[in-house]
Amino acid sequence: MLIRLEKINPGRRQRRFYVLYVTQTLFGEWCVIHEWGRLGHKGSKSRIEYLATEAAAHDVCIDLKAAKMRNGYASIPVQLTLFGDSL
Repeated sequence: MLIRLEKINPGRRQRRFYVLYVTQTLFGEWCVIHEWGRLGHKGSKSRIEYLATEAAAHDVCIDLKAAKMRNGYASIPVQLTLFGDSL
């Protein structure tokens, strides 16, 4: 699962993004990876949250998405490349 959110408010000079990934570790645990920062800038921040089940990880993503959307973020469709980031 991959969720990308963006918040652009020129009046307040806000250009932010927030990305959530759900993935499984090599040891079978599920984790939610949070990445956030300013659009067009290097140095984004990230955090990993470990959970016992895939359902719990999806629930965390849904809750965080709802909270971010209440704060002005909009969901952006994610386009995956066919051969990775080789371009």
